[in-house]
Amino acid sequence: MTADWRRPIVHFEILARDTEVQRRFYGQLFNWPIGEGPIMNIPSGLGGPEPGPAGHMRQSDRSGIALYLQVRDLTDSLARVPELGGTVVSEPFDVPGRPTIAAIEDPEGNPLVLVQQ
Repeated sequence: MTADWRRPIVHFEILARDTEVQRRFYGQLFNWPIGEGPIMNIPSGLGGPEPGPAGHMRQSDRSGIALYLQVRDLTDSLARVPELGGTVVSEPFDVPGRPTIAAIEDPEGNPLVLVQQ
């Protein structure tokens, strides 16, 4: 029997109580063209790091999913978060041997991590 391979992340779903607020937040912060209708399609991003997304697991006082999203200018993106209804949870910090990151929440409290390009 052949060994199985690591499975890539190929899709994500954002659940929203107020889709218009969330659509504006994600569309403007990440330059995503978000579709219309009951299933609002979000196309794949461009220029992401290769070989593609990876992930991790950690203990927390709540369950949930956090998306890690690359941004061109971390300082500029963090400044825009409150303007778009989100919350900055942590200021930028360097992960040893990794990029600079900062934690935010979208307008409905979903966790996101911004990663400096």
